[in-house]
Amino acid sequence: MKLVKVGVSLIITVGLVYCLNRGWNFGSPVPPLGKFLNPFGGFWQNAETKKIPDETLNLTGLKAEVIIRYDSLLIPHIYAQNDDDLYLAQGYITARNRLWQMEFQTHAAAGRISEIIGDAALDYDRTQRRRGMVYAAENALKAMEADPVAARMVSSYTQGINQYIQSLRYKDLPLEYKLLGYEPELWTNLKCGLLLKNMALTLNSGDKDLEMTNALKLFDKALIDLVWPDNENVGDPIVDNTGNWNFTPITIDSLTLALPNELVDVKPLEKSPPDVGSNNWAVSGKKTHSGSPILSNDPHLSLSLPSIWYVIHLQAPGVNVMGASLPGAPAVISGFNDSIAWGVTNAQRDLIDWYKIEFKDKSKREYKSDDVWKATRQVVETFKVKGKPDFYDTITFTHHGPVLYDERFKGDNEMKHFALRWIAHDPSEEILTFFKMNRAKNHAEYMDALNHYASPAQNFVFASVSGDIAMRIQGRFPVRRKEEGKYILDGTLMRNEWQAFIPNEQNVMYKNPARGFVSSANQYPVDNTYPYYINATSYEAYRNRRINKLLSEMSDITPRDMMELQFDNYNLKAEESLPTFLNYLDTTQFTQAQKSAYTILKAWDYENDVNSEGASYYEAWWDALFPLVWDEIKNAKVALDYPTAYTTIKLIKEKPDLSFFDITDTPTRETAREVIQQAFITGVDAIEKWKVDQKKEPRWADFKDTFVGHLLQGLPAFSFHVQHGGNHDIVNASSRRHGPSWRMVVSLEKTGVRAWGVYPGGQSGNPGSPYYNNMLNTWANGNHYPFQFSPDANLKSALATLTLKPVAP
Repeated sequence: MKLVKVGVSLIITVGLVYCLNRGWNFGSPVPPLGKFLNPFGGFWQNAETKKIPDETLNLTGLKAEVIIRYDSLLIPHIYAQNDDDLYLAQGYITARNRLWQMEFQTHAAAGRISEIIGDAALDYDRTQRRRGMVYAAENALKAMEADPVAARMVSSYTQGINQYIQSLRYKDLPLEYKLLGYEPELWTNLKCGLLLKNMALTLNSGDKDLEMTNALKLFDKALIDLVWPDNENVGDPIVDNTGNWNFTPITIDSLTLALPNELVDVKPLEKSPPDVGSNNWAVSGKKTHSGSPILSNDPHLSLSLPSIWYVIHLQAPGVNVMGASLPGAPAVISGFNDSIAWGVTNAQRDLIDWYKIEFKDKSKREYKSDDVWKATRQVVETFKVKGKPDFYDTITFTHHGPVLYDERFKGDNEMKHFALRWIAHDPSEEILTFFKMNRAKNHAEYMDALNHYASPAQNFVFASVSGDIAMRIQGRFPVRRKEEGKYILDGTLMRNEWQAFIPNEQNVMYKNPARGFVSSANQYPVDNTYPYYINATSYEAYRNRRINKLLSEMSDITPRDMMELQFDNYNLKAEESLPTFLNYLDTTQFTQAQKSAYTILKAWDYENDVNSEGASYYEAWWDALFPLVWDEIKNAKVALDYPTAYTTIKLIKEKPDLSFFDITDTPTRETAREVIQQAFITGVDAIEKWKVDQKKEPRWADFKDTFVGHLLQGLPAFSFHVQHGGNHDIVNASSRRHGPSWRMVVSLEKTGVRAWGVYPGGQSGNPGSPYYNNMLNTWANGNHYPFQFSPDANLKSALATLTLKPVAP
């Protein structure tokens, strides 16, 4: 009997050891729980305190000692004696705080998420590979390595990351590795390219070629120009230089639209939401209290944890720069040095075209180009899928780019072959831009830095201690013929391809305008006398007008005024639409709830503040109205593009009998009046249901429920709900999942540059750290932290010091 008991105990013990020390998959992966729960090496080891000890470490590859002082926000201030050591230390310290985020994002860019979470991500991964993300990163890497400065910069950064990775034991791994049951691989220079191309994907991958091709088949051209105009002609462009474009533009023969003869029954690629945008501006000293320029920037991106940005201060001979960096890429992307400041917003331009390819036969080894059969390049991609056999996919490349859609992937039949031409596929030198920008001392050096910048196209604002302000819209822009890029093109004709690029000196820019400020908020870029054709998926219509109105009215401006402008919650869209909407309503049959909503809306001040109930009722009404107006698009059997909010409201005011206002699911013919009435009822019903479910009144901050979610699909334990005002179309462009990912204000004073900033998260990527989300409430309340910007290592109130020393020979 004893032997039986011993045997049973042994079997149970062996079973537990086996079960707890291997991963399982019950629909979603479960890590080896034995290791994960082990108090000596599991997730318990990821708990951190606010106190950080001083350390001295030896790193291979350093030429001299590097001092890193952490301030109270865990911002590292790196003091190096040469550039190579500076970027090695930046790579090391960034990995120390953000390694899992860096690797996960580059895995996502490369189409490798299936390796981590299994076949649920396979479709996403195939899209990334077929989109040519690795192809784009490889071309970027070639350009980096061709330039000795960029090559050394990236190689040093990579070396620093790898020294941190090689120092790790299981207990030291970031929590997400333990949770998902895998370990980091060594970093490569290619991953720096992938990180930058991932940002290009977020910012410059928008297009509506497929949707507009279908629209051209379904509607007449006059209706298309009314509903989907290239330029809505609202407000100030980013640069108004009317009649003063003193150059001879490149001209190309006109283009005959070449379209498929049938509707394109392919689901378009997922696009960045319209919330993705940004604000930036600079005011000259003649409008400020100090007499010095002030620059502001707040890029609007996904609200996620770990945060998109990592604030860092880099100091070495010839460079003293601070600001927001991208974890996984060297240098500062949006920031300031002791002479200048700069910031970015998205330029919105259409930099993608789709070409319909004619293959010679089913092998797809040759395709037609001007009556010549050219050879394709076919790449067999291997997908490592966690818990499953490898998956293989053959991707065909033409000289346009990769063929994303075919009979094996999202094509309705094998005749549907579309090749993707994307500017981000081209070799580019963005790393060199930021190397030079970080060191720039004046406007001329800012201009020189931007000459190396290609993608993603951005609006670069500038201000300097010497008193200059400027704006330049920089990217590598093809010279487009009228309406080129709006529709799918015939890939068999070379005349349909990009023929030339706008020279850098002919890009949209200006310096020191008479009005005393420059600004951009993703609006139309330039006045109508600019000689090149411009197109985009859409341009912003409200934030830019609010910003320009306030800046025009302001004088004696202080940095605090600029911080308050970044947090402005005034809803210009509501101001221009709500009176019309209310006027259309028939109130005679209202329920008590509808009467109450009507009264609240009539009294609303158009502010989307945290406590506003009027904001909740308006946004619920709008969210019901917009899809009801465009039900024809929602219910179409092929993909169509939604018109903008501005055009929708304009049509409601000016063409209330337009056919689009007729609701397709009803036997009667509706006009804008009936649609607005129905949407009001639906919106009020949504609020009433929310009130019952939540057992509270609909304060805007509660109803909107801004959510800053973990990168792993918003893991609740590592994510946060935030009380925050604003919304899309508002200067404080905080919707539920998108918003200001970084707010910066810089006063460029001759006595010393002063700067403030904040972002929705914290410097640490570790959910067990007090520095994971310590800036979140400050950000939500519209406040900024003053940055310490000391030119030497004598930082005031340093939290801790990390000394990096070369390994002794």
